[in-house]
Amino acid sequence: MLELRNIKLPLDSGLPGGEALMTRAALYALAPHGVVEEQLVQVTLHKRSVDARRKSDVHFVATLLVELADAALESRLLQAGDKDIAPHVPAPDPLEGLAEIDGGLSQRGPSLEDRSARTPAAAPQGIPPRPVVVGAGPAGLFAALLLARAGLQPLVLERGEVIEQRSRTVAAYDAGAPLDPDSNVQFGEGGAGCFSDGKLTTNITDPLCNYVTSTFVEAGAPPEILWQARPHLGSDRLPGVVRNLRERIIALGGTFRFGCMLTRVITGADGALQAIEVADKRDAHSFHDATPETIACGTLVLACGHSARETYAMLHEEGVDLQQKPFSVGVRIEHLQSDVNAAQYGARAAAHPALGAADYKLSCHLPNGRGVYTFCMCPGGQVMASASEPGMLVTNGMSRFARDAANANAAFLVGVGPADFGSAHPLAGIEFQRRIERAAFELGGGTGSAPAQRLGDFMAAISEKAPSPRGHREIAILQPSFSRGVAWRALDDCLPAFVCDSLRQAVPLFARKLACFDDPNAILTAAETRSSAPVRIVRGANLQSSCPGLYPCGEGAGYAGGIMSAAVDGLRVAQAILRQRGFLPS
Repeated sequence: MLELRNIKLPLDSGLPGGEALMTRAALYALAPHGVVEEQLVQVTLHKRSVDARRKSDVHFVATLLVELADAALESRLLQAGDKDIAPHVPAPDPLEGLAEIDGGLSQRGPSLEDRSARTPAAAPQGIPPRPVVVGAGPAGLFAALLLARAGLQPLVLERGEVIEQRSRTVAAYDAGAPLDPDSNVQFGEGGAGCFSDGKLTTNITDPLCNYVTSTFVEAGAPPEILWQARPHLGSDRLPGVVRNLRERIIALGGTFRFGCMLTRVITGADGALQAIEVADKRDAHSFHDATPETIACGTLVLACGHSARETYAMLHEEGVDLQQKPFSVGVRIEHLQSDVNAAQYGARAAAHPALGAADYKLSCHLPNGRGVYTFCMCPGGQVMASASEPGMLVTNGMSRFARDAANANAAFLVGVGPADFGSAHPLAGIEFQRRIERAAFELGGGTGSAPAQRLGDFMAAISEKAPSPRGHREIAILQPSFSRGVAWRALDDCLPAFVCDSLRQAVPLFARKLACFDDPNAILTAAETRSSAPVRIVRGANLQSSCPGLYPCGEGAGYAGGIMSAAVDGLRVAQAILRQRGFLPS
């Protein structure tokens, strides 16, 4: 199998029946090497992106997989020195080299009938307790999946609800119900990414990324994610994928407990992990009222997510090494999706049905030393209410798979770091977040409505208390999409002055790259504070923390930034556990 790279394809190749255009393009690329159509067995799409640098010639750039009838011909083509012809190397299995360990938990785990038991039986003498995974976001799910595939039958503990009930709880909060601080956009099966478009874009190039996308497809994700340059699952489809991953882990011997919160790590005289203490909400009105339960545990995958503030505090009290970590804060900015499409593709190409909703990614470094950038851009989506604590206001963005809503939104963020937090305490970044979130909640009226301002008024530092859009358009005036409604306020009243100043400086710079960015009718909604973890749980080369046996993992540990990188980090941590137990070669 060969990879043909940098193949130019017309936009029509993305329509039904476009396979013939791909085959024609492959033949054109291979013709100089003497390949004719009769030698082609199969041509399939491997990767595809949009090249819109020239609005008069918007097209796709693709990598095609080509199978030839003659393996010897494929070998000769690889030796021809053409940089755009390469061998196709399938993604490695993360369990490659897995050893059969006699007497391991794979032979002594609970039976199928026992898998719903709330507490696993103690491990036989000489066999370590089965690993525990805290958190059922992408890092925890993929760590649990790999451990389950290896026969270690992990126990997965999740503070929030199972995805089916969690989806109903989130929908109720959007409609005006009180916040459930234990199951919301931040907490629950699927993690925070389950309600933020399900983006799989990442800056990492780890070969395990292909394993992650393939696993998602096996769990019911659209097969397009295998070849899209910027794949996404959509917040409407991701819950079903998450449910299928859970069912696969259970089928392999894993156990899930929802409404179950880690409250303590218990160590021995040598400082190594021996057990954990958990609170089960099913036995009480709240976690604080629950009777503590102790579970033997020598291996803990801590994939708690970037908003697990109580968990960070508990770890600090238990002496686990934590560090302050830079992150970003700001607002959500909304434009009409049609304007973004025209700015990115040009008016003519923007109407082509193969393109779909355009996205963008912008960044700059200001003279004041601050970095400003857009993040988690959601084409055709909406701004979500994403608080995890009462009396706080947090925004995030989401899109459904079709990305067909009227507005585009993105986080519009300013980098912050320890010098801004006002304290050297490891958890000072969390308090910095809370101050902004509390101010936004109060500025919004204390009901869950978000403070919002039109960009033109924000740039002029005008306090706006009611929508009065101004500008050159009289058609399709942009309306805010925040799920619990907005209160028109001056955002300077809830965001630090340096954040507002930096955002204002960045607007004209971004407008040079995206023509519609400085539209005075664009809407800013505060506050976006959960771009990444404000804390790093320090780990060593063996991926364990300062508490041996505790493996921090994913976004909450400070080692990932999105679904894909978190899932890969979960796989890497699971591999480290398997190496430590002798299941994988060191």
